[in-house]
Amino acid sequence: MAVRMVQDRTWQLQAACRGPESALFFPPTYAERKDERDAREGHAKSICALCPVRSECLDYAVGVGEQHGIWGGLTEAERRLLVTPAPT
Repeated sequence: MAVRMVQDRTWQLQAACRGPESALFFPPTYAERKDERDAREGHAKSICALCPVRSECLDYAVGVGEQHGIWGGLTEAERRLLVTPAPT
């Protein structure tokens, strides 16, 4: 399914993150304190929680190995946990 999402990105037109608040989904170009990062990520995730294409967004990010930003309500570290096999 992720491969299909990589090719078809029309879902992005319905994304709740489009618009002036899109900067919340990526770290700023300056050093960000932990409390600032937590607040920014929390606000971004609250937008994701209401997004009609959240699952498509997450599928896309995992499918292409997106390493930056919040996609589908998950940070890059949270997405890595989805694709990293658990130690046996």
